[in-house]
Amino acid sequence: MLKQVIIVRKDLRLSPGKLSIQVAHASLEAYRRSGHKNREAWEETGAKKVVVKVPDLKALLETQEKARKLKLPHALIKDAGKTEIPEGTITALGIGPCPEQDLDRVTRDLKLL
Repeated sequence: MLKQVIIVRKDLRLSPGKLSIQVAHASLEAYRRSGHKNREAWEETGAKKVVVKVPDLKALLETQEKARKLKLPHALIKDAGKTEIPEGTITALGIGPCPEQDLDRVTRDLKLL
């Protein structure tokens, strides 16, 4: 089963609308990087995704490094700075779609948002 996980920083205290946009950016960009085979299979099986949280930037970057080491498709999102937070603020990380067991190696201990 393929899955996508979106990880967001809780320390930013984004408004619900801003948070939703950052999650959407992370989902779409990670999807684009996942490769045709994974995208197609993920779409055919319902496009399973979850959103989880990390406490801060350090934890987000540590999660990104784990994904990178496992060669999982991922995308780190930096804000354009036009509304609530400064330009370049790292807000979210999308991983996958990719095999659920691979994602679990990186995200299993993270709590749902």
